[in-house]
Amino acid sequence: MNVLLVYPRNPDSFWSFEHVLKFVSKKSAFPPLGLLTVAAMLPPAWNLRLTDLNVRPLADADIRWADWVFLSGMIVHKASAHEIAARCAALGRTVVAGGPLFTTGHAEFPEIRHFVLGEAENVAARLVADIERGVLEPFYPAPRQPARWPDIRGTPVPRWDLIDLRDYVSMPVQFSRGCPFNCEFCDIVVMNGRVPRTKTPAQVVRELEALRSRGWRDMVFIVDDNFIGNRKRTRELLRELVAWRARTRPAMGFFTEASVNLADDAELCELMVQAGFKKVFLGIETPSPEGLAECDKRQNQARDLGDAVRTLQRAGMEVMGGFIVGFDSDPADIFRRQFEFIQRSGVVTAMVGLLSALPQTALYRRLAAEGRILAESAGNNTDAAINFVTRLEPEFLRAGYRELMRKLYEPANYYRRIRIFLRSYRPRGPSTRLSGADLGAFLKSLWVLGVRHRGRVPFWLLLWTTLLASPRKLRAAIELSILGHHFRRVADSL
Repeated sequence: MNVLLVYPRNPDSFWSFEHVLKFVSKKSAFPPLGLLTVAAMLPPAWNLRLTDLNVRPLADADIRWADWVFLSGMIVHKASAHEIAARCAALGRTVVAGGPLFTTGHAEFPEIRHFVLGEAENVAARLVADIERGVLEPFYPAPRQPARWPDIRGTPVPRWDLIDLRDYVSMPVQFSRGCPFNCEFCDIVVMNGRVPRTKTPAQVVRELEALRSRGWRDMVFIVDDNFIGNRKRTRELLRELVAWRARTRPAMGFFTEASVNLADDAELCELMVQAGFKKVFLGIETPSPEGLAECDKRQNQARDLGDAVRTLQRAGMEVMGGFIVGFDSDPADIFRRQFEFIQRSGVVTAMVGLLSALPQTALYRRLAAEGRILAESAGNNTDAAINFVTRLEPEFLRAGYRELMRKLYEPANYYRRIRIFLRSYRPRGPSTRLSGADLGAFLKSLWVLGVRHRGRVPFWLLLWTTLLASPRKLRAAIELSILGHHFRRVADSL
């Protein structure tokens, strides 16, 4: 059996890091973990090929070679997924589609006849059997069948051999699925449930060892919905990672996503730093208490969010933040309040998006009941699109959002934010290697950021002041400067 696994092209967005890739001589930020994991569930005797359109184009010869095409993607990949499905249909190949895009939006793909809805572990054996018989059902499982969350302790090690690791900036590894919180706008609980399910520490170490044995020595993204969703299990994993690091001395570092209440647990923060975590993404959302109450973001309420950020920075981790504008309760000065909070707290990597009603979320259901849904979400909340009737005027929101993004990533403001972050930041924990790509990125940054592009003066000011006052923080300063080039390009294109 010949199976072609295809991942769509990423649009140029905040998370594509398109304008960073040239600095580090890579083709994409992350490989498609879902497809690599599904590949490991297929029979060893099957012949598999994987095409990531972010690395290389999809060839007609590969489609013709395949007996079946497995297509996966997220909501943001909708347009590319339609193009791939059309090419496969034109060449007479059947597509089986799965992943977040199709789990919540399969009705928008009438050209595709077979879907895996949700996680693959519980249906993989039945799908394989049906493929071998040549008779497939439309859905695995049926759309209205109650969700059965799989035990991910049985999930296999991804098929890293199907990709060239050198094409990517970071490798993804998953420890848990699900989140205990129920934020109104979030689709995590729809797809992965409220009770976090975890792999065993030994499983995660096996996956890391599989990467290490293939020569991976750079950053690893722990791609959990909320890394501290089950804090007891997270502690167990971290202690195992600390022991593994002591045994093997890996060069890898880690970053992940977590809820703001991580800042309340000093022991957990210390374990993360000892294990090699360098960055954490937090859903901060808004400095408005009314906005947090509206979206039921309980973990962020009744606390000083700026203090939480600084606590994690002092612990030794860079805080990346997600922010949202467009809540019904947002006042007209919300853009000024967001800007002031982000600047003051030193959240250098600030992903600000307009609120979007994602399919099947509590927000979508509420707005649909109120007759306020205008269109389906494109899945990219940084493209200034609005898909529901807002309380503030849509044009006011769009104009305010574009201005906020440009202001945040204007060189003087951006480099000032880096300096604020560096004042709180205490780099600790095991060091990660300085690769040839890192050195090349540094030299390119001197030319691109220090000579060619606007922001030359604040760039050199940051470079020299950091080198003289805090040389251990220079690497973070350079990395953030390069990221700022990407964010500026995205902001300018809005």
